[in-house]
Amino acid sequence: MYRCFSLGLLSTANANLEARAGGMVYDDVLDITWLADANYAQTSGYDSDGKMNFDEANTWAAGLSYGGYDDWRLPTALNQDGSGPCFGYDCTSSEMGHMFYNNLGATARSSILAGTNTDNLALFTNLQSYEYWSGTVYAPSLVSIAWYFYTGKGDQVFSTQGNEFYAWAVRPGDVAAIPEPET
Repeated sequence: MYRCFSLGLLSTANANLEARAGGMVYDDVLDITWLADANYAQTSGYDSDGKMNFDEANTWAAGLSYGGYDDWRLPTALNQDGSGPCFGYDCTSSEMGHMFYNNLGATARSSILAGTNTDNLALFTNLQSYEYWSGTVYAPSLVSIAWYFYTGKGDQVFSTQGNEFYAWAVRPGDVAAIPEPET
């Protein structure tokens, strides 16, 4: 049985996801925007099945230009306060954990597709009940290890970077926000 060990604060706020034009969804608690297509790497033709190793997934996200934005990345495994990643189940403080548990209402040892917040689930397409890379390297390791979130069971763990998992892009801020004029 996994336990979530974290020195960081866990978010207890209920996120409000808001659909944005062009296939994007804003999380007003984390202040990030997700692609509504959780397997856009495949949908866009970038990768035949959407599964990529860690380097390929990060390269895809960093090179993505979507909705007029080019600052896409993979979600972080770090806690919302910036402290080290949570390990195991009930890791609600990482971006993927927050999506899984808080936004979509899924529970530990169940699929993301069984989440109880059906309104929020309906905002997304191509959700996979499988592993999704985070953009966070497993720091204590001297070998190529990185964090991922398993949406089939709701746990955050680490794996060798050569494994092929899905990638779900996020970007900072709200795409509907009106930029302030430069001074």
